[in-house]
Amino acid sequence: MSLCRPGCWTVLVATITTSLAAADTTSVLLRYEFRLGDAIESRVEHRALTETTMNGVTQSVETMTDSTRTWRVTAVDEAGAATLEQFVDDVTMTSRSSDRGELRWASDGDAEPPPGYEGVRLSLGVPLVRMRVARDGRILERRELRPCPTAASGDLVVVPLPDGPVEVGQEWTIPQEIVVEVPGGPRKAVRTRLRYRLEAVRDGMATILIDTTVLTPVDDPRLEARLLERIWDGEIRFDIETGRIASRRTAIDRRVVGFGGPESSVRYKASLAERIVNSP
Repeated sequence: MSLCRPGCWTVLVATITTSLAAADTTSVLLRYEFRLGDAIESRVEHRALTETTMNGVTQSVETMTDSTRTWRVTAVDEAGAATLEQFVDDVTMTSRSSDRGELRWASDGDAEPPPGYEGVRLSLGVPLVRMRVARDGRILERRELRPCPTAASGDLVVVPLPDGPVEVGQEWTIPQEIVVEVPGGPRKAVRTRLRYRLEAVRDGMATILIDTTVLTPVDDPRLEARLLERIWDGEIRFDIETGRIASRRTAIDRRVVGFGGPESSVRYKASLAERIVNSP
């Protein structure tokens, strides 16, 4: 099962060099092909629940964020690498806690953001992230233009593609390193591995499954608790006929015991669903 975080999502055009009219075992080569001027819009639903228990008392915080995001292609070079910028167009944010009740704010209303949400309004309609992406999904350059608000977090920046043609059932992996730390406490670099698997190719749609494996032993519950949001599973559906990612889903449900003493525990459960709502 790992979630700016997460971040930033983009929709990309792929060239398939072999026919996909055949059965699922057809070998395919995926390569991104970006078009100058494209603006790819998606709707994102993020849900998260954190339950923390200390000394027999459990407190919960639930958040719900619905947003519209747009990736704009601002340049494409001769090699096909593209410069992309991410925007958050609108957002509705709700939080519920066991001790403070419910807060809700929608960017399309007249109400002022509640405490803690002030920075979100300033981040709407302006570029948040700029990056250059090669045709094989490698991120050549990435720059945060503004602090990433909750409304934009959790994005999968880009799906890395395998080096050559793949058949259903084949996998490719991407190593990552995450630095986790406890305020005023230990700090550790943790190696993880994202594994991608081409699960199916049916009716012009490729399904890719993703999971995360932690490779570095983490024996401190305080560090493990800080790592919770980064260990996730997911599914991407790629529309081969249009050459665009059509949707993605990710999920987490993990618990750590002992992060604040023998009677403490924390559970983090979250889901994210994103789907494309236009096709330029």
